[in-house]
Amino acid sequence: MTDAPISRFLRHHYRHFNAAAVIDAADGYVRHLDGGGAMMITLAGAMSTAELGLSLAEMIRRDKVQAISCTGANLEEDLFNLVAHDYYERVPHYRDLTPADEHALLRRHMNRVTDTCIPEEEAMRRLESALVDEWTRADRAGERYFPHEFMYRALRSGVLEQYYQIDPRDSWMLAAAEKNLPMVVPGWEDSTMGNMFTGHVMSGDIKNVHTVRTGIEYMAELAGWYQATAATRSIGFFQIGGGIAGDFPICVVPMLHQDLGRTDVALWGYFCQIGDSTTSYGSYSGAVPNEKITWGKLGIDTPKYMIESDATIVAPLVFALVMGQ
Repeated sequence: MTDAPISRFLRHHYRHFNAAAVIDAADGYVRHLDGGGAMMITLAGAMSTAELGLSLAEMIRRDKVQAISCTGANLEEDLFNLVAHDYYERVPHYRDLTPADEHALLRRHMNRVTDTCIPEEEAMRRLESALVDEWTRADRAGERYFPHEFMYRALRSGVLEQYYQIDPRDSWMLAAAEKNLPMVVPGWEDSTMGNMFTGHVMSGDIKNVHTVRTGIEYMAELAGWYQATAATRSIGFFQIGGGIAGDFPICVVPMLHQDLGRTDVALWGYFCQIGDSTTSYGSYSGAVPNEKITWGKLGIDTPKYMIESDATIVAPLVFALVMGQ
């Protein structure tokens, strides 16, 4: 692994503080997998718009990821980038934008995420069109699927292929669909596609609001997957950012222990969080890993790593180390 150029550079220069934590976390990740463990990655923030798929897709293909929890935004934004990349606009001077500048972007239907503007028509409406077909088909047949399953179905149908504007190998959602990767998308309603689905229910295009399975069913599905997997493999938790993408799935263990009395289910066997949230004033996303011991999520001996830095910079480096690049 150390013969690879990125890994060699990192191991030479990343020796202390957050830099050393990057190395330690990556080495711990590799040890966990080499010991037969499985890994869940959680994606918060706007990591898909940051094009994390450039590294995450390969991690999925190499079986370095066994499950993903992500926000509805990350689920859809990987596909927005897949079908509309050429229409995106970067605004490197975004800190200097005035309210009038922002309104001008609105009038052009360019939705800004930090320095990147997502085009509504080419990205959001293209994906909506494909998903409406899947939603209405399932609705009429009396079938129900999770949000990520609807997106898997749209990808597998090939209807979006005519719009691909990046190398498909750089889409982590395509890689996940090819693997049929287990996924959890808590709070999917808080996303562009979630809003659009609501609109189609309210307009009467979709008769059954329950056509898309959500929240509680996701937790039950996750509980089943966790128990089955943990019976033979230790499961690690690699958290990128904070929020519901991480908070929701990590609770599956105390739920199984405390609410179902299944205390024989193993705790998470590895934990790493990359984030820049302040560890104070009740900032749950910035809580140090040891706090999770008190909630029955991690054990005293669980390997724990905290990298206090920008995930858009750090996550690809950790993945490069894990893949020996």
